[in-house]
Amino acid sequence: MEQEIDTNELGEAIVKKLKTIYDPEIPVDIYELGLIYDVMINTDYEVKILMTLTSPNCPVAESLPREVEEKIKSIENIKGAEVEITFDPPWSKDLMSEEAKLELGML
Repeated sequence: MEQEIDTNELGEAIVKKLKTIYDPEIPVDIYELGLIYDVMINTDYEVKILMTLTSPNCPVAESLPREVEEKIKSIENIKGAEVEITFDPPWSKDLMSEEAKLELGML
């Protein structure tokens, strides 16, 4: 019998991992920056992340999604990870957390 995996715990592990990934141009992690729009986990423990970039011309448009996929795949019990980039809605400073705004001196 397969062991039941707590999806809440898994979700927390994913967020914790996302908070280790930083935008190279801004000293704030991608989660607090508001670049992560949605995290979905299916019953096979495959993760799909819907995220955006600070701009369509972002210099890490190729490498950042790959880094997110690799770090999420490294979490125990995760079978796979896929990142989908969207610009709808476009990223804006309003999506940043209070923590990120404080870090950047915007409060």
